[in-house]
Amino acid sequence: MEGIEGVDQVIFRLRGKDVNGRSAIEVVRALERDDSEYCHRGGPIRQYLLWSLKALNDSVPSRDLDLSERLEDEPLALGYLLLLDEYGVGKIVESNSG
Repeated sequence: MEGIEGVDQVIFRLRGKDVNGRSAIEVVRALERDDSEYCHRGGPIRQYLLWSLKALNDSVPSRDLDLSERLEDEPLALGYLLLLDEYGVGKIVESNSG
């Protein structure tokens, strides 16, 4: 799985829980697995991101994330995490560089 260049691990905090992964995709997939309200686990990552942004509509404007097919999954997942961080919904706690 392709990760973020120069980063061994990404740690993201959402609702007081730290989620980590070697890539933004791994972190988003972990968030997806932990989300009890989401019932399409393991489907396309864009599907989860659309659903999640709709659920967070009061906190995060979905128009701030390009979900088009032009982006590959890793930059899309990283953009999602950065967007949640920017709007104070979640926080990128640390990225360990290798």
